[in-house]
Amino acid sequence: MAGLKNLKKKRRVQVFAIAAVALLVSVSLIGYAFRDGINLYRDPSKVVAEPPREGEIFRLGGLVADGTLVRGEGTYVTFSVTDGAETIPVTFEGVLPDLFGENQGMIGTGSMVGGTFVATEILAKHDETYMPKEVMDSLKETGVYKEPES
Repeated sequence: MAGLKNLKKKRRVQVFAIAAVALLVSVSLIGYAFRDGINLYRDPSKVVAEPPREGEIFRLGGLVADGTLVRGEGTYVTFSVTDGAETIPVTFEGVLPDLFGENQGMIGTGSMVGGTFVATEILAKHDETYMPKEVMDSLKETGVYKEPES
């Protein structure tokens, strides 16, 4: 009888150890998957107030500043993003969304290189009245946001 009790206890410890290892592996894999997947949103005022680390990937949002959109060779484009208080220059190599334009809301993913935001992806509103929530909130904070006309 004592041998059976020890065997059950030993089996219970083994099951617990395997479950603990499985949990550790799954948490590690989730952390590894998220290490590049979590991109914090910042508006131009936050970028100026708290400059990001060199090479840190984040999302920058605001309005495309009027008169700053310059199309270069091929798909190279430069423009500035503003939240009404601060303005950040942006460069992007790629195809811009159809509704991308000056005085329009946008969010870009990328990193700062020498004071310029180098975007790897640009998202713009998908219709005339839509504004990304993060951009709308930051524009409301600086008093620049205007309700769209119906």
